[in-house]
Amino acid sequence: MKLPEPNHDGQVYAGTCGGMFLSIFSNVFVEDLVRTVILAVVGAVVSFGVSLVLKRLIKGKRRPPTPKGGL
Repeated sequence: MKLPEPNHDGQVYAGTCGGMFLSIFSNVFVEDLVRTVILAVVGAVVSFGVSLVLKRLIKGKRRPPTPKGGL
């Protein structure tokens, strides 16, 4: 008994991937998408603000370099 060879047809892959994406898309609600975008923007703004504050704090605590040739 001979086993059938696998079918490597591009239409099968396209249909499978298309069905998978459509099933995922049907379970994603617009409210969730909007909430995700808003949270991403808020997170980026907060991260940028914290990095600026930390940069100013670190910059202000550094000592000026001592002049060459002694005190």
